[in-house]
Amino acid sequence: MNRLAQTAIQRNLRRLAGVVSCSVCFALALIPLHFASAQEPDGNLVLVTLDGVRWQEVFGGVDPDLIEDDRFTYDAGFLRKKYWHEERDERRKRLFPFLWSVIESNGVLIGDRDNKSYMKVTNPWWFSYPGYNEILTGRADPTIDSNDKNWNKNVTVLEVLNGLAGFEGRVAAFASWDVFPYIVNSQRSGIPVNAGFDILTPALSERTGWLNEVSANAPRIWNTVRLDFITHGYAMETLRIQQPRVLYIAYGETDDFAHDDSYDRYIDAAYRTDRMLAELWAWLQSDAFYKDRTTLLISTDHGRGSTASGWPGHGGSAGGDDAIEGSEQIWLAAIGPRVESRGVVPGNWTQSQIAATALTSIGLDAAALMPIADDSIREILK
Repeated sequence: MNRLAQTAIQRNLRRLAGVVSCSVCFALALIPLHFASAQEPDGNLVLVTLDGVRWQEVFGGVDPDLIEDDRFTYDAGFLRKKYWHEERDERRKRLFPFLWSVIESNGVLIGDRDNKSYMKVTNPWWFSYPGYNEILTGRADPTIDSNDKNWNKNVTVLEVLNGLAGFEGRVAAFASWDVFPYIVNSQRSGIPVNAGFDILTPALSERTGWLNEVSANAPRIWNTVRLDFITHGYAMETLRIQQPRVLYIAYGETDDFAHDDSYDRYIDAAYRTDRMLAELWAWLQSDAFYKDRTTLLISTDHGRGSTASGWPGHGGSAGGDDAIEGSEQIWLAAIGPRVESRGVVPGNWTQSQIAATALTSIGLDAAALMPIADDSIREILK
């Protein structure tokens, strides 16, 4: 079947998707499978977010004050044994071994405020929907002031890419939080978003069938967020079977465990997510289509309070009495063929630069495609 015929099939399937459930249309929207060729232009993108993970843990490992604070830590001995070390560099490597081996050696990290590397949000709210909108659109929108399920009026970088030749119908998103279809505006963009407790129907493989059963039958810790290993499993199977050119994965456990005042579980969730990132990158580098042609960007929607008492929370209007200081501070990690190998890079950047950086990192003209987005972080790109 030629490419034009395949494109026509995709277009008709997307029209059909408008009248079937989101969980059903997800698998259809990425059909046909495996029609990539070596002649296609280089440049695939995997964007990942870890909800509410502080820069303090990313760059400094477990917080010694929070380990010993029985308001937030149930089993201090476990955290000390598994994650503690007197040396900062070793401590962060124990918590985030992938970030501090593969990314540090072959990519870049920004946001280590102890080493003059700074990154912050520009939206005034310092919580999730405003942060994800800023990441994906390259511009803060102060009118997005809640986490309510409102369709995002702003166009995301995912939607821009889905409109380009070579990317159309090959963009997908997986998220643990059930608000993401609204953030990405799957209704308008046509991008399939599997989020919350959606199952993947029809199942792409035996493994996705198993994940569907787990998602349907496992206890729900939170009403709006599923466990990250389910999100991760769906994303990995979709990469393996359907080869999207652009994939967004939004992990969520870290933020919810933090809101539950559980530093133990927040830390353990962060460690598990790092293991998922390691599996993701190893697989991308083992696959002929993705190897040395794919950029991986990793960031967070917001930080958290910088004090022990303020650590579980975040948000509040910037400069207001309700602001939880520190939750505007974020970080970014990146690796890929157009990303420098510099480790921690000093400088000042903002969350609103991530969208343009994503486009530039895969060889596209960010200024032309998203003119209202902030500039790329060119200091980290070749």
